[in-house]
Amino acid sequence: MSRATTLAASSEAPAIGRFDNSYARLPAGFHAAAEPARAAGPRLVKFNRELAAELGLDVAGIDDATLAAIFSGNAIPEGAEPVALAYAGHQFGHFVPQLGDGRAILLGEVVDTTGRRRDIQLKGAGPTRFSRNGDGLAAIGPVLREYLVSEAMAALGVPTTRSLAAVTTGNPVYRETRLPGAVVTRVAASHIRVGTFQYFAARSDVDAIRTLADHAIDRHYPQASEAANRYLALYEAILARQAALIARWMQLGFIHGVMNTDNMSIAGETIDYGPCAFMDEYHPAKVFSSIDRHGRYAFSNQPHIALWNLARLAECLLPLLHDDPEQAVPMAQEALGVFLPAFEAHYVDGMRPKLGLTSARDEDKALVKGLLETMAAGGADFTLTFRTLAGDAALLPQDVARSATRKLFADPAGFDAWARLWLERLALENVSAETRVALMNRANPKFIPRNHLVEELIAAAIERDDFGPFHEMLAVVTHPYDEQPGMERYAEPPQPEERVLQTFCGT
Repeated sequence: MSRATTLAASSEAPAIGRFDNSYARLPAGFHAAAEPARAAGPRLVKFNRELAAELGLDVAGIDDATLAAIFSGNAIPEGAEPVALAYAGHQFGHFVPQLGDGRAILLGEVVDTTGRRRDIQLKGAGPTRFSRNGDGLAAIGPVLREYLVSEAMAALGVPTTRSLAAVTTGNPVYRETRLPGAVVTRVAASHIRVGTFQYFAARSDVDAIRTLADHAIDRHYPQASEAANRYLALYEAILARQAALIARWMQLGFIHGVMNTDNMSIAGETIDYGPCAFMDEYHPAKVFSSIDRHGRYAFSNQPHIALWNLARLAECLLPLLHDDPEQAVPMAQEALGVFLPAFEAHYVDGMRPKLGLTSARDEDKALVKGLLETMAAGGADFTLTFRTLAGDAALLPQDVARSATRKLFADPAGFDAWARLWLERLALENVSAETRVALMNRANPKFIPRNHLVEELIAAAIERDDFGPFHEMLAVVTHPYDEQPGMERYAEPPQPEERVLQTFCGT
């Protein structure tokens, strides 16, 4: 008999994997038991079978109805121990001593096929002890956005949480209007945040901070356990991962939107896709989030906000770094001082292949800066500018007027001046045009989740219950570097009337 059993009236689910829930075994103050809300009519929108195989989940023979029951929270898999995690955080610079998982429930942890421990979490599955009078639910729009953007980020090579499933619940969700409810299943290296450490620091619970730090070392940074000061090594390792992560965002024109300390994973993954967006036309002060009224989390501020957040983490770890605060503070400051130089090095190194450069020269940083300034002045599209440059890489400096890229600039003369410098720099390298084009096309995506098209597919889902546009765009953006003939509309920037000026949090 198939395991494709009907679970509409049952809380039991077939075993889909071997759960080993290390976070649930931490002291009670770290989490609270949670029970998902009942979905009236769960329906599977998308299940990520490739990710399921990577996680070692056994879902062969399980039908869509059963998967919908499991990933809406109606049926709890054998071995899962649903909990909501406690954490605090600085939200737009203001400290809130208790936040926690208000609309997320950690089902448990599995050890994947490569030996990595991964969290499986339901997001939008109903209220928890930390909901603070919220309903704990998610509407279909934010669920589709998170699924789409997180999977696009993974395909782009960015460390990120992943999406395993999207399910509509059959329940309404009330925001500005009545909307279809949904749940996204998120997979993460862990859900430990800077704000998790802040939760215990706000309570002066040094023992809990030490327990959490030891757990983070065991789970994410085992090499730190061999250092003379394991907690300083932990902090330095977190700094290093964040420097690489933020550099990758900046290389792709990605804006997180809400870089609160409770939205910064200590594992170095992009987490909490709320009012996030990829830029169309480039501007360093670009902001999309409707709640970021003063530009705190603008595109160009992201490295500095990451630094600020990591300083808050240092404050939490000071008692572990040294018993004497007068010695602990300089240790943290020295470690933190490495962050911006490390970010800058990652950033410039990652920008070189985007410009077709295979060697490093001192003037490369200025070359990158010059292009971005020219793009900002000329209103050029971020993604298309870099992608089309590959077609110009074989030009001679005197032939810049034949560039395809210059058409993207309102003031082609500014681009022409920069392009001549760029072509002169390329001439210093002993690389064939064919090799350079291949390098640039591997570094510069053709397809990103364009904001206006994301809004279009969300509208189709809400207004017509039509998920075809979602599935088509997902297929396109998860192969971002391929040409994909026939899908050119997904590469095109919006017309003026299609521009999305604001994105919204799902709460």
